[in-house]
Formats: sequence, structure tokens, C-alpha cells
Amino acid sequence: MPGRLEGKVAFITGAGRGQGRAHAVRLAEEGADVIVTDAPAQVEHMNYPTASAGELAETVRQVESLGRRIVAGAIDVRDLAGMKAFVSDAVARLGRLDVIIANAGIDITGPWHAQTPEIWQTTLDVNLTGVYNTVLAGVDGLLAAGGGSIIMTSSANGLKAGPFNMAYNVSKFGVVALAKSLAMELAKDGIRVNTVHPGSVDTPMGVGARDGFEPGREENPNLYGMITKWMPGLIDPSEISNLMVYLASDESKWATGGAFVVDGGLSSY
Repeated sequence: MPGRLEGKVAFITGAGRGQGRAHAVRLAEEGADVIVTDAPAQVEHMNYPTASAGELAETVRQVESLGRRIVAGAIDVRDLAGMKAFVSDAVARLGRLDVIIANAGIDITGPWHAQTPEIWQTTLDVNLTGVYNTVLAGVDGLLAAGGGSIIMTSSANGLKAGPFNMAYNVSKFGVVALAKSLAMELAKDGIRVNTVHPGSVDTPMGVGARDGFEPGREENPNLYGMITKWMPGLIDPSEISNLMVYLASDESKWATGGAFVVDGGLSSY
């Protein structure tokens, strides 16, 4: 039987590892060809490493092992001109574009007074402007295809602000506003726009960001209990990818402007 995404092409950012890689592989399993990017260098101010060239190459290997085509590039989502040029070339090579998954993001945690103006700006530049740039880089392909799906990775923190994570909270709430704004205006073109809200995912970012909570916990222990979900343990990235397949497929043709939550209850209290 053909896969649920047979004949489609998806563009995924932040695909060197973690959720982005899981999405690329899962969509490929369902028949999609993929265009992937990740950062070309360490992003400033982070306390955990960004994906390496070797990790992005491993994503390529895993997708190709499934018999699907993949075009990969080391492009920073803050580089709009670079993103546009790369995606334009990749779409020309693969023939079309149907899905955009704006997944790249960073999380620099710490008490509010440790969230310097530089950390604030870097976080918003990657997590919010980077999502906007991702849409700008790929939307012409969706328009040419007669429609498609844009999926933006927000967070449980895009529904309920979490402590010791001010800049990240703001960026992820902003992603929701961006998605709803675009969903309204692109509906006439057959383009759906939705957000996905993971919580406590077992990725280098999800684990590394927790280190920054400790200073806040010491200063303000009453707030630390807010970083708790009802279901124990970390979420495997593949669990988020299953939702991405649904939103990328024609099964979700009437879903737009929605916020889809996979957070084990983190945002529900």
C-alpha cells in the first residue's frame, strides 16, 4: 500500500537530530521526500551543543535508507536570503513542495534577571523570526502546488508560561499568533497552518535546557513544581512525529488554525 504521504515533499528545519530528525524519518516512512536544514554553527548563549554536520549527515543516511530522496543544507533559520536560495534550489530538484515543518528552536533557561537582552534577542530571532523565515522560504512552493500544510513547533510553554523560561515563553506564544494569522489569510489558497505543542521531549534540547532551571529553583522553589506533567517520563520524539504525519497528510484537510498538544498534561493545570 502507498504511504499516507506518497508523492509529497516536505521541508523541515532543525532536522539534524531530535524531533526534526524523527519527523524527517517518519514522513519518509510514509512516502514523502524531504528537504532538511540545521544550523551551520553553534548558536550563541546556549548551554548545550547545536546539531553537528555529522548528525545532519546521519539524518540523510536514515532517510535514504528508506528509499526516499532528501536534500540537506546547513542553513541558519535567521538567514532569510540563504533559506530562500536553498529551498528554491531544493524544490527545483525534487519537483514540488507540499509541507513545511518549522521545527528549529532553542531554549536558554534561567531566572528572569539572567535572561539578558542578548539571550532575549537570540531566542526570538531563532524561535519566532526563524519560523517566519521558514514560511517565507517555502510558501511559494505550496502556492505553486495548489495548497499544502504548514506546521509550526510551538511548545507547552506556548499555551502556559513556564517558570525560568521568559524569552522562550514569549517566542512560543508568538508562534501561535503567527500561525493563527497565517491560517486566516492562506485558507483561500488551500494552505492549512497549525501549531504543535510538545512538552518534556527526550532530545538534547529538552534535556539540556533543564540545567538552567536549577538557579531559579534555588531562588524561587515555589515555582519549580509548575514544571510537572501528569504522565511521568520523557516523550519520545517519534510520538510527536506521528502527529506531524497526520497534519502533513490529506487526512487533516479541514484542520487549520489549531493547536495540537502532546505534552502529557504539562499545560493542562
